[in-house]
Amino acid sequence: MILDAHGHVGTWPDFLIPDPTAEGLVATMDRIGVTAMGISHLLAVGPDAERGNRLAREIAERHPGRFGVWQVHNPHHRTPLTRDGVWGVKLHPDVHHCRLDDPRYDPVWEFGLPVLAHGQTESPWSDPEQFATVAARHPDVPILMGHTGLWPYGFARAARLVADHPNVYLEVCGSKSTGRWIARLAELAGPERVVFGSDACFLDLRIGYGRLALAPLTPAARALIQGANLARLLNLTS
Repeated sequence: MILDAHGHVGTWPDFLIPDPTAEGLVATMDRIGVTAMGISHLLAVGPDAERGNRLAREIAERHPGRFGVWQVHNPHHRTPLTRDGVWGVKLHPDVHHCRLDDPRYDPVWEFGLPVLAHGQTESPWSDPEQFATVAARHPDVPILMGHTGLWPYGFARAARLVADHPNVYLEVCGSKSTGRWIARLAELAGPERVVFGSDACFLDLRIGYGRLALAPLTPAARALIQGANLARLLNLTS
């Protein structure tokens, strides 16, 4: 089972996305063998979280079993949350200019669903140190650190910062990620704490999964990272 923790549908104003459709994603997923992908709609990440979340749920209903929904919570609009038909909650502190450890996100942590949050080393909004802070406050909430801090010079630091917080998982998507870094993160944090993500449709799913497929990992570690860890976290079955 291959599960992609970090995907999107829709368009974005300052990135070229050759195919922003769910149908395009499904075609590529079928070609590679990706079982399911967690998506947030880019409209939800941007100006309209409620409408974008509805669109994401409609996409998941049209493609049963292929997409899990990360409902976006905009802390300024206090976007309502649901437990129905979703994998969890998506946060993007850098887009919303709200620190991950800001009290305005308290409704999300109190809701208790798994959270996928954008992480960016040295960002005032989402530095990995803030993941350690919220993980300590809310040890029962599974948290995926999107991009493992984004910049390779911060990967090892990100792994060290959350080493004592077993509810934090390192999600590996990003244009700067490599197969060797995925293997290194598995060494630093343990393969049970690393989760595959591609950032499709921003980034090419084929390249994203290729990094993991060719990473210098044991078969057991690769199986954990490519799907078993996320399946366990979300109580999914094949």
